[in-house]
Amino acid sequence: MLDAIIIFSFIIAGAGIGYRGIEALPLDVQSQVTNPEALRLVIAPFGGLLGTAFGLLAQTSYRRLEKQIKDMTAANLLSRAVGLVLGLLIANLLLAPIFLFPIPSEFSFIKPLTAIMGGILFSYLGISLADTHGQNVLRLINPNSVSSLLADGTLQSATAKVLDTSCIIDGRIHELLRTHFIEGQLLVPQFVLQELQTLADASNAQKRSRGRRGLDILNTMRTENPDRVVIHPADYPNITTVDNKLIRLAQEINGTLLTTDYNLNKVATVQDIVVLNINDLAQALRPTYIPGDTLDLKLLKSGKEPTQGIGYLQDGTMVVVEEGKPYLGTEIQVVVTSALQTSAGRMIFAKPAL
Repeated sequence: MLDAIIIFSFIIAGAGIGYRGIEALPLDVQSQVTNPEALRLVIAPFGGLLGTAFGLLAQTSYRRLEKQIKDMTAANLLSRAVGLVLGLLIANLLLAPIFLFPIPSEFSFIKPLTAIMGGILFSYLGISLADTHGQNVLRLINPNSVSSLLADGTLQSATAKVLDTSCIIDGRIHELLRTHFIEGQLLVPQFVLQELQTLADASNAQKRSRGRRGLDILNTMRTENPDRVVIHPADYPNITTVDNKLIRLAQEINGTLLTTDYNLNKVATVQDIVVLNINDLAQALRPTYIPGDTLDLKLLKSGKEPTQGIGYLQDGTMVVVEEGKPYLGTEIQVVVTSALQTSAGRMIFAKPAL
C-alpha cells in the first residue's frame, strides 16, 4: 500500500507540474501560445510519465533504506542517529557566520547552497564517525548505555582469553592471532610468565629451550599486538599449581581458557569453563580425504605387508599405499581407496595413480 502511495504521489506531482508549468514560461513565450489549455493537456501526461519514473526510483530507494535500517543493530542505529544530529549541529554552528556576510543580491543563492552542501557533508562525517567509534559515542551520551546493551544481548562482547604455558610455547596461537580468528584480549597471567622464566633458567637443556621459545613468542605477540596481549597481575599464593590458578582466574573473570594441555582441558571443562584447545582446532581443520581423491606422497618405509609402502601427510596422518614398495624413497601421486579412524588416529589407504 505504501509503495502505491509513493508512486501515485509522484505521478500526481509530475502531472500537476506539467499542467501548471506553462505559467513558468516567459511572458513573451506565453503570448505566442494560441491554445494554452491544449498545451497543458499535452504536457501533463509527459509530467505524469516522468513522475512515474521518479516515483519508482523513490520507492526502490525507500525499500532499500528500510532493509538497511532493519538489518542494523540497535546500537548501530542509535549511534548513527547521534552522529547525524551532531553533524548537523556542527554544520549550523560553523556555517552560521556566512549568513551574516553582506552578499550582493545576484549571488544570494550562495547562502542556501552553502547551507545544504555543508549540512550534507557534516551529516556524512557524523555518520562515518559513528560507524567507527559508535560505542565511544554512546559512552559520551550515557556511560551506562553500552553496559545495558551488552546486558540485554543487543551487543555481544568478546570474552577475554587466558593463555596457559603450553599454549604459548606451542606457538600456533601467534599465527592464529595474526589471522584475526581470535577475538578479545589475550591475558597472560603473571604466574604463567614466572613459569616461563623458570623453564628458561632450568638446567635441563630441553626445558631451557622450551622456556626461551615461549618467552620469544610472547615478546613477539606483545610487540605486534600491544593492546591485545596483556600481562594480568593476578596471583593466588594459597594455590600451589599453575593449572589450578588458571582455572581460578578464568572463573573469576568469566573468561575462556586457551590451552593445548589435554588434562587441563578436561579439568576446566568439568568446572564449566569454556576451553579453546588448539589441538582440537587443528584436528577439526585437517583435510578430509574420500575414495577417489589424489594426493602427492613421499613413501618413507615398508608396511606390514610385503608390497606396502608407507608415507605421512603434513599433519602426521599415516598413508598405507598398496603396491607402493617399489616406490620407496620417491614422491608419487596416489589415489585414496579408503580411510580408517582408530583410537591412535586416522589412517588412509591408497594405491599408486601411475
